[in-house]
Amino acid sequence: MAGGLVALLDDVAAIAKLAAASLDDVAGASARAGAKAAGVVIDDTAVTPRYVVGLAPQRELPIIGKIALGSLRNKLLFLLPAALLLSAFAPWAITPILMAGGAFLCFEASEKIVESLMGGHAEAEEAATVDAKTLEDRQVSGAIRTDLILSAEIMAIALSELPDLSIGTQAIALALVGIAITVGVYGLVAAIVKMDDIGLHLAQRQSPAAQTIGRGLVKAMPVVLRVLAVVGTAAMVWVGGGIIVHGMEEFGFTTLPHLIHDPAHHVGEAVPVAGSAVAWVVGAIGSAIIGLIVGGVIVGVLHLIPRKAAH
Repeated sequence: MAGGLVALLDDVAAIAKLAAASLDDVAGASARAGAKAAGVVIDDTAVTPRYVVGLAPQRELPIIGKIALGSLRNKLLFLLPAALLLSAFAPWAITPILMAGGAFLCFEASEKIVESLMGGHAEAEEAATVDAKTLEDRQVSGAIRTDLILSAEIMAIALSELPDLSIGTQAIALALVGIAITVGVYGLVAAIVKMDDIGLHLAQRQSPAAQTIGRGLVKAMPVVLRVLAVVGTAAMVWVGGGIIVHGMEEFGFTTLPHLIHDPAHHVGEAVPVAGSAVAWVVGAIGSAIIGLIVGGVIVGVLHLIPRKAAH
């Protein structure tokens, strides 16, 4: 009996050690994966605020909350199991799927740019004809759809940092990364879109300095939100173009990627201060050009050609 009890205690101790080691693995894996995917947070944060511009201020936080929940659903219920299954059974399919998503981002952004350049106000006219609930649902649906592509990139980048771990550890690490990035992105977005309310609160304080800062925030935030709307559209173009360029590299078509990466590398080396940032900007511009070309072609095929055929 005593020998059996000792053996049982040994087994429990071994399981506890294994669990502790697994937690260390998960923590380390999550940190590595999150650090690699953090760059996409900039794009996600820039894209999201445009979906609440022009809507009722009291609905901004509820809308962001809905988008955040949709983002978590994208990551945890759809993308996480899909990423693990594809990684295990069809890793060759990951790149084409990401490239298709990138092309969709390019199309959405290019369509908005073409409508703006042609003086189209279809969205504004359509918004005036529908009730607030329908418009809100449409905005949330569009944001969650765009988030699906950006989240897929996040999960793919994160998964690339977890090649030698068990599928259970990968799943937990990806879930932690997904939750952390979602909370970070949409927490920041919520702070941005409510900054004018913070400014109004500061403007009502007795401190002259607080009043000055508050009035400055109130005046600046409409401009900031309009700029973020433009940056969000630009982010969709450069993210989509970047996904396509990276996919071409994966398939061995390196000529076009080199035309983007090489100048960015050389310009970054030539700049003594903030060379990495300058290289990133040059590379993003190159990816955006590819994104505009791809998106423009898709817009032409889906809209302009059928319109001419109808005439």
